[in-house]
Amino acid sequence: MATAISLSFSVDPQSHHNYFHHNTHKASIFTPKYTHPFILSSKKSHLTIPLSTSQPSSSTPFNQTGRFLTNQELEKLESLEKYRYFQELEKGSLWIQIMKEEEMDVTVWLLAESFAESMLMPKGYVKFLAYLVKQYMIERRAMMPHTATLLAFYRENGEEGDLQLAGTVEVCFDKRGANANPPTPTPPKNSPYICNMTVDKLLRRRGIGWHLLKASEELISQMSSSREVYLHCRMIDTAPLNMYRKAGYTIVETDNIFILLTLQRRKHLMCKVLPDSESPLEVDEFTSSVDT
Repeated sequence: MATAISLSFSVDPQSHHNYFHHNTHKASIFTPKYTHPFILSSKKSHLTIPLSTSQPSSSTPFNQTGRFLTNQELEKLESLEKYRYFQELEKGSLWIQIMKEEEMDVTVWLLAESFAESMLMPKGYVKFLAYLVKQYMIERRAMMPHTATLLAFYRENGEEGDLQLAGTVEVCFDKRGANANPPTPTPPKNSPYICNMTVDKLLRRRGIGWHLLKASEELISQMSSSREVYLHCRMIDTAPLNMYRKAGYTIVETDNIFILLTLQRRKHLMCKVLPDSESPLEVDEFTSSVDT
């Protein structure tokens, strides 16, 4: 069985933060508020999106909170909107780009259902969890370009047209994008941080998680002057742990055993120092041995 990649995010429904650490499972679809340009296929239980060559929307001098953006922030925001990552896999093709506003609802549902299922929670809790996750994601999106959410879209070889939503990951680039109350062990707030990575259960063992990680690192190299990247991995998640180690991450700290008294799983804080310029991936060697 493939093991999912751990998630770690905060939600703030009543002016306080709770962190969720869990494994991901398959995503299901509900109708988003914004359907254009998405196509929801009645024959498939996943989100599909047509290929598009449209240019990113023009930036405004204000973000979603009404805060004035500097010229440097506007340039970074434009870079995020233009970012594209493409990779041919053994059984299909993968596209990774920044999450758009109209893609938030389906991303929220992917994360909320994954959390509920991994924790064996009743399905009735999914909508409540989706509400909490969406509040969190709205807050995080308002912090762009200091943080960003990446989405991975996948298409099987031989298929035409639409792409399937395959996974997501969140990237924090600097101190201004850092969570106010990060999970333990606490990463440095002035260093880039990768979290909330999940891959559709039906699409694991294709190297999608690996490329979400590589896309995150590539984007960090473009957006941040810091080369020390941090992430968390639960001790029980052996497949993600192996993936991170193969990618060059090392354990720098581990939760004290007393964290179990708070009903949380013990986690490793891992770190990698990115090179000045990323070298080409050894994809074939890695994707044959990783579950994500």
